Amino acid sequence: MSNESPNARAIFTDAVESVPAERWSDFLAERCGEDHALRARVQRLLDAQLEIGSFMNHPAAAAISTLNQTSLEEPGTIIGPYQLLQPIGEGGFGVVYLAEQEQPVRRKVALKLIKPGMDTRQVIARFEAERQALAIMDHVNIARVLDAGAVGQAFQPDADPTSQAGKPNLRGGRPYFVMELVHGVPITNYCDDNQLTPRQRLELFVPVCQAIQHAHQKGIIHRDIKPSNVLVTLYDGKPVPKVIDFGVAKATEQKLTERTLFTHYGTMVGTPAYMSPEQAEMSGLDVDTRSDVYSLGVLLYELLTGTTPFEGRRLREAGFAEMQRIIREEEPVKPSTRLCELSRTTKFTPFPADGKVTTTE
Repeated sequence: MSNESPNARAIFTDAVESVPAERWSDFLAERCGEDHALRARVQRLLDAQLEIGSFMNHPAAAAISTLNQTSLEEPGTIIGPYQLLQPIGEGGFGVVYLAEQEQPVRRKVALKLIKPGMDTRQVIARFEAERQALAIMDHVNIARVLDAGAVGQAFQPDADPTSQAGKPNLRGGRPYFVMELVHGVPITNYCDDNQLTPRQRLELFVPVCQAIQHAHQKGIIHRDIKPSNVLVTLYDGKPVPKVIDFGVAKATEQKLTERTLFTHYGTMVGTPAYMSPEQAEMSGLDVDTRSDVYSLGVLLYELLTGTTPFEGRRLREAGFAEMQRIIREEEPVKPSTRLCELSRTTKFTPFPADGKVTTTE
């Protein structure tokens, strides 16, 4: 336990002993604030706790021991034809690195790799599902998969990562896949920072809908549509939205992986402020493409009003059961009504001459 600060250990222990796993994300946001490094340390502990499967048997000591046995790849590490430059993102079981491809062409890419010690059967199955979901889609507004393999495998430059012949043997090490590098910001930030008008926001939102429609036509439900998963980047000076992170995607018409993958009954998938009532039920049986359509509606609502239908703070402060009830049973306020409410309670100008959504207490 010497590798973790007392503060990280205390927050981790409080989360395990007194907070449902479904609310850990909100709990960390409250306890860690803007200390992103602290939050990342605690998140790794919680992720390790879930993977070791001994929730009631000395959880803190077991998870911290597991974490201390692992370390992330250092910048400069060579994986196949890629050199890792720096980590640029981290999730529950994987790390995304900025990497440079050396051959057959030189270019910057994003390489996602399973964390050391996290390569359990369930995690690998989820990782494979995300990789396959991305690989079977081909849309300008969805981040593309460029390559795939496993750490320790010999590089085969002619192998097609989406074909059976070129399918990596994951027994050779921790799997990874390589995506196009998207330099972008969340769509809500881009709209506000660039003071877009309502019409411009709608024009930027249309290709997002087309991207999700493409995923649905391929039999893939995203299940976690939110601003941080819709990045806007510039191509020749024009904004182009890119949908990323299919880590919790669900297949509706085909098997994404040969490994066993299922969502445990009673596990909430998605982000509460953006999820559909069906997702809040915590049962995957009734979740279909309409859940993504609902989440798209929430995203559009936020683009036009500056807030989500159910405010994130209210959902975070509610108990877990109350949060589910709000999402399932309450009727969201209409966007026009929300704008009127905000104009009365705050110095709110939804779309002034400069087009920016602003609220000032």
